Amino acid sequence: MRVLLLGSGGREHALAWKMAKSSLLEELFIAPGNAGTKQHGTNVNISPSNFEEVKGFVLENNINMVVVGPEDPLVNGIVDFFEADADISEVPIIGPNKVAAQMEGSKDFAKEFMKRHNIPTAKYGTFTKDTLEKGYAFLETMKAPYVLKADGLAAGKGVLILDNLSEAKKELKSMLSDAKFGDASSRVVIEQFLDGIELSCFVITDGDAYKILPEAKDYKRIGEGDKGLNTGGMGAISPVPFANPTFLEKIKNQIIIPTIKGFKADEIVYKGFVFFGIINVKNEPYVIEYNCRMGDPETEVVIPRLKSDILDLFEGVATNTLSECDIQFDERSATTVMMVSGGYPESYEKGKQIFGLNAVTESIIFHAGTVSDGPAVLSNGGRVLAATSYGKDVATALKKSYESIAKIEFEKSNYRKDIGFDVL
Repeated sequence: MRVLLLGSGGREHALAWKMAKSSLLEELFIAPGNAGTKQHGTNVNISPSNFEEVKGFVLENNINMVVVGPEDPLVNGIVDFFEADADISEVPIIGPNKVAAQMEGSKDFAKEFMKRHNIPTAKYGTFTKDTLEKGYAFLETMKAPYVLKADGLAAGKGVLILDNLSEAKKELKSMLSDAKFGDASSRVVIEQFLDGIELSCFVITDGDAYKILPEAKDYKRIGEGDKGLNTGGMGAISPVPFANPTFLEKIKNQIIIPTIKGFKADEIVYKGFVFFGIINVKNEPYVIEYNCRMGDPETEVVIPRLKSDILDLFEGVATNTLSECDIQFDERSATTVMMVSGGYPESYEKGKQIFGLNAVTESIIFHAGTVSDGPAVLSNGGRVLAATSYGKDVATALKKSYESIAKIEFEKSNYRKDIGFDVL
């Protein structure tokens, strides 16, 4: 099988690493990829958002399957683009179509879906600049803290949690009237604050059958003790110690099964990964958000725990035979710790040479934001590297990840020293 993987982050490196182990793989291309993905295939200088260029490459290189890593091309309709084009409509593409991707692309769409299918989630209201006064009134019925979410994609930055009512009203106006997050906040979802501990769950589905992947927990804040600004994720662990079999069974019965059945009932054709952002409130699961792709950095701990051939699963999705696929997991724990650029998630410098990668033997180093410069590897993003390790438990795996990170350096690098602190 000749496969094109779209994306350039840590998630895509983990997927490329796993696909490269498949007995079904003939050749792997990654567009655009990074300095790490080229160890497993050929990087191609194409943007995943340039659908015409992607099409041209697929035809010129006899690609048999396209796997979409990030959300933007899915929300913007790359699957629909393929299906509508006679030249490439027969090429399977792993990811949901534009309507299905609204589960991530529109918070309001996802909340309406959950309401229709009785999936547990926080109480909410959706407002536009024309209903700003109603938004103020709704805030007055809520208790602090106040949660405001831009309806559309805002690169992980569109959620505000505020303790003060007047501050919440000011921010609501800023989002709706002053386009604080651009088009993404032309609608805003105001949500009841749920107090609990979060985890991420994942399934892969062909629209009928589904397989549940290992759960994970990521750490979003830049600072130790979950303090400071939100980032794309500073580390992750799998499995999640508090997610016992009883709690996971509740997630399956109250959230996963109603979601898959809901897609069918609403005639939403969903093929690919479903990400469930879950919060545990007094041992009851609630959905905070859906994503239409794997999470990052959770992919860097979930995919290493997958023992089955990932291309076999993707073929099951493409041919609607996922129910016949075998899925097995590594019993070991996996942890990942992100090395980031100094200043991230605010302004940071790129182009810093990375030293010590070859000294790491006990972990897998997934590249998130890197680029090659001859034999040198340079930083090329806010999140730069993920050190993933296996262990008999989370604590053992984390010890290895930290020992590996200590061998790597680049100017002004930073990482959190307390990943897993809240569950160990």
